Amino acid sequence: MNGMLDIARRRYTAKHYDASKPLTDEEFDALLEILRLAPSSVNIQPWHFYVIRSPEARAKLLPAIKDFNIERVEHCDAIVLFTIERDLVPRAARVTDQEMKDGRFDAAAIASGFDKTVLRVREAGVSAYCSGPDRGEIWAREQASIALGFLLFAAAGMGVDATSLGGIEFERADEIFGFPALGRKCVIGCALGHHSADDANAARPKSRFPRDEVITVL
Repeated sequence: MNGMLDIARRRYTAKHYDASKPLTDEEFDALLEILRLAPSSVNIQPWHFYVIRSPEARAKLLPAIKDFNIERVEHCDAIVLFTIERDLVPRAARVTDQEMKDGRFDAAAIASGFDKTVLRVREAGVSAYCSGPDRGEIWAREQASIALGFLLFAAAGMGVDATSLGGIEFERADEIFGFPALGRKCVIGCALGHHSADDANAARPKSRFPRDEVITVL
């Protein structure tokens, strides 16, 4: 418990990255697996993560980066673009199929038709979330935020620095990488790497409102 609290206390948002300190293969692979394992409502996993790491992909992305984030994108080791799937209704069946492959339902459950019940409930839930004018976009964005939180906290626990990148022209990023043609939409980004020696934010004390201003226990 204290270890988790220590991570929360020491974590900070990196402002400057050292391009000469890339992620190790172990760090990179672990962070991608953490993204894959992130939880989501009804396990819908309404995302696809694009990892920008090559010089060519980074150069393509830069025109969509707002000026205050350019240095971070240029010097960090990797940028994760979180995209959400725009058509989530068919995904319910795909999720249930994957759960079958992964052994989520034993023989007795399958014999009783429990897997089909799960599918019906999931399809009903997804259809309800996607029935509004936004076609489930708000719901999908909320799930992407969960994945982002997982990534940020895990990175801190591994000694990897991270910066949530809201400063992206998302429609332009969509156009650059052709996400709409794939049925996807970019909603947030995250830089990953190791901070530079001149990143003053690494040494500043954390500042938050007092607990009684932000938490009420009823």
